[in-house]
Amino acid sequence: MKLLAWGTFDLGKPRLRLLLEGLRENGIEVDTCNVAVWSGIEDKSQVTGASRVLRIFWQVITAYPRLLFRFLRKDDFDAVLLGYPGLLDILVLWSFARIRRKPLILDAFISVYNTVVEDREMLSRINPLRGILFAIEWLSLRAADIVVTDTRAHAEYFSDRYSVAPEKFIVAEVGAEAGFSTRAPREPRKDAAPVVLFYGQFIPLHGIDTIVRAAARAEGLVFRIIGVGQEHARMRKLAADLGCESIQWVDWVDYEQLPDEIHAADVCLGIFGLTEKAARVIPNKVFQIVACGRPLVTADTPPVREFLAEAPHVRLVPAGDEAALVNAVTELLGSEASDPAAEIVNALAARTRPEYTARELAERLELIAR
Repeated sequence: MKLLAWGTFDLGKPRLRLLLEGLRENGIEVDTCNVAVWSGIEDKSQVTGASRVLRIFWQVITAYPRLLFRFLRKDDFDAVLLGYPGLLDILVLWSFARIRRKPLILDAFISVYNTVVEDREMLSRINPLRGILFAIEWLSLRAADIVVTDTRAHAEYFSDRYSVAPEKFIVAEVGAEAGFSTRAPREPRKDAAPVVLFYGQFIPLHGIDTIVRAAARAEGLVFRIIGVGQEHARMRKLAADLGCESIQWVDWVDYEQLPDEIHAADVCLGIFGLTEKAARVIPNKVFQIVACGRPLVTADTPPVREFLAEAPHVRLVPAGDEAALVNAVTELLGSEASDPAAEIVNALAARTRPEYTARELAERLELIAR
């Protein structure tokens, strides 16, 4: 089976890198045809201002003639993968792929409409872009022969919201890259306060206000919060209003340093948001922390419960409940579960590897090849 990954997808994010690596580990030969219009943009929601938006739009539009030329010249592949965010990509390619009888696999990953309109509330109710974005996502899902999402809950959301047949969907979990599964030796702390780590892009889904409120009521703990983004200024103000001085604010660290940050922490945090989207995802950070074998506290949601319910070094708490978060952290710090047995760590880490997360998609692609 030979697959062509085509479009303006963002290889700067781990999602597609992990998906392609997992397909290769499952015996799928992968070639890429990409114009990197999103290079250097960590958080797409922070692309604001008319001139910057127009520049990105121009880069996307002018990329398509080059991409189509390269697509038409290639002939040694069986199907096409449109990486996230590929809504426009699949609409541009659809007619050309049909002429050449090449199946289209859309990595929808998560809903762009739900993220922009409902979760982050970036468009007002009267903004016509809301309807346009919904229509583009509706058309894209129908243009695809296979749609890939990150969880069963997201597949059900797409199927129900856009009236798409459930059998069209495949789940490929986010997973974690190899650098996170190497357990680094930890130096014992001497008379230092335990460190509770959170890192992310400060979006509503993360529920960082719950973490800040937990830090304000916890005693003897240091909360290390890494990241910037949509809610950064509001979270800093909330901490100041609460008189919380136990937070270390770090704007960002290089992606390659994240495993070191995770290993250095005593307890790591997932997400605690109250949005509907938060209840449908298993965020990348959860897979990364589990791959590192570190203690984790995160919100109790159906996808996370299915993945981690029986892990002894994981505590699931109600979303938005800072008291439960503090209690869970304290419990982990005082229990043997904070240093889980190697066999438990290895069993969970196996589920974070690309080969495991992409297996369902690889099996469907093999059926196409037959």
